[in-house]
Amino acid sequence: MSIKKIAPTLVAAAVATALVACQAQETKSDNAGTSGKSMAAKTAQAGPPPLAPLGPPPIPPDNKNTPEKVELGKILFFDARLGGDASTGCSTCHEPDQGWAWAEDFSRGYPGTVHWRNSQTIINSAYYGRNFWAGSVPSLEKQAPSAAKGGVAGNGENDIMEARLALIPEYRKRFKEVYGTEWPLIGDAWGAIAAFERTLVQRDTPLDKYLQGDKSALTEQQVKGMALFNGKAGCIQCHNGALASDQDYHNIGVPPSKRWEEDGLAQVTFRFEQYAKGQTEEGYRKAKSDWGFYYRGKNKWDRGKFRTPSLRYTAYTAPYMHNGVFYTMEEVVDFYNRGGFDEDGRTTNFPENKSKLIKPLGLTDEEKEDLVAFLEAFSGEEILMEKPKMPAYAPLFTKAELEAAQEAK
Repeated sequence: MSIKKIAPTLVAAAVATALVACQAQETKSDNAGTSGKSMAAKTAQAGPPPLAPLGPPPIPPDNKNTPEKVELGKILFFDARLGGDASTGCSTCHEPDQGWAWAEDFSRGYPGTVHWRNSQTIINSAYYGRNFWAGSVPSLEKQAPSAAKGGVAGNGENDIMEARLALIPEYRKRFKEVYGTEWPLIGDAWGAIAAFERTLVQRDTPLDKYLQGDKSALTEQQVKGMALFNGKAGCIQCHNGALASDQDYHNIGVPPSKRWEEDGLAQVTFRFEQYAKGQTEEGYRKAKSDWGFYYRGKNKWDRGKFRTPSLRYTAYTAPYMHNGVFYTMEEVVDFYNRGGFDEDGRTTNFPENKSKLIKPLGLTDEEKEDLVAFLEAFSGEEILMEKPKMPAYAPLFTKAELEAAQEAK
């Protein structure tokens, strides 16, 4: 693909990050000649952006949504033929009735493997500037093929997947209507899936309604929890803005999954991923946990860092953290309250990189309950969807030809 074609999507990803961060506050001027009045306003706005209602998702100029494209993307999202052996598609790891994710510590893996990270929800993924736990791709258009062709996810090959699409009359018809091509192109398939995913947003949560002026949208307990969120608990430091994520990467002390010690297949997958991501030989042989953002730049200070996930829709997306080590929001709050330690006293394998923001909070039992109650306000009604009927392959021969072949035996 040419740079000319990629550029608008990269620009749109950057715009997405900026839009989410800026919905809550006006752009600040950093000019040297700023007036005293402007400097005072800037000082007043110092600190993380406040929580804000979520606006419409950004749409990249090179992949504009149309009803026909979204419908095509919806079918493709649920079609497991966009994978290696036609058993693993997008919805395999992002099930609507499991929070558009997968309700286990690790996501589903390609047959014969176990995945190594927790599956994140697709809901509101349109707002992220980069995708995956370690920010390895810049857009939904890049996320889809990365998953579909990943060795422990879809394990697909472009030519095989494209050939399957070409053998399905309905796909040939739909791709021609949407893209004007005689045959389906795999790159257009990823664009259609991304267009569909950008329709999976939730902007009518109790928190959105409250921030838009409906003060009855939150309970008294949730209002107390919001005060803790913004104050004593310090959640706002990273979970801020309209998306409730600073979209940055932090080591918050999450301990390694015990599954590495108990599941042989998971250990094989883990070693495979170390090798695939360009790990050092020592790291490949000795790593005992996911090194996270380190894989992007190979900087030792990035070991154990992961992207701040949005708190939106989390009522349906347990378990939590990049490796799914916590199964309830109460466990998550307890983890933060201890200063980034689990109930067994375990923390990250890279304590030297642990964020200075993570420290014991001193929350009482009542305060923890109030905070959990407020976190529920980030989720609205569950978004469910009936899976579409998959279009059939064209028959390779007619009934008459089959009967003739049988008679000839």
